[in-house]
Amino acid sequence: MRLRPFFLTRRADADYHPGTHMRTSVYFQGSFRPTGVPVLLIVAICLVLAHPAFAMPHRDNHAIHKEIEALEQQWRQAVIQNDVTQMDHLLADDYMGISANGTVETKPQVLALRKAGTVRIKTLELNDLKVRIYGDTAVVTSKADLEGTNGQSDISGNYRYTRVYNKRYGQWKIVSFEASRIHDADARNGRH
Repeated sequence: MRLRPFFLTRRADADYHPGTHMRTSVYFQGSFRPTGVPVLLIVAICLVLAHPAFAMPHRDNHAIHKEIEALEQQWRQAVIQNDVTQMDHLLADDYMGISANGTVETKPQVLALRKAGTVRIKTLELNDLKVRIYGDTAVVTSKADLEGTNGQSDISGNYRYTRVYNKRYGQWKIVSFEASRIHDADARNGRH
């Protein structure tokens, strides 16, 4: 691509009077092209599209995927061992979760239930784990097969869940979680 010279000049036929603004135009080999608004519009569009909210998933960022998968395993171990200190470290202060029965839980509520020993998980197997990265946010979907109790209720079964991480001050924190119980094929088809 060959750049053509341009000159910033005062038009020969323009009147210039002291105390008035001199009209300036950009000439490209003799043709007039107005500048300003179109350039600003293009710059504004580029800035908007560069914002993380418009980012597409980065499927090629292998290191971040591995980091999130490792955090999922840390959470799994913390749940099985009822390690409240590790759970406190992994959860963001503004964490909001929705359990399979529709209960909304904040970080203090989750930690209080764990400290009380109300929820006990014997086994937790994760599979079909998928990680998608959107800038400083990671969305994890997975299937969980668990065996455990919540008070007197047996919560053993198969679940699908979504967990959302957000990177804050250089650390990934869990900001959201939602689980749904997977019912057997007869229940899904409306047969009991």
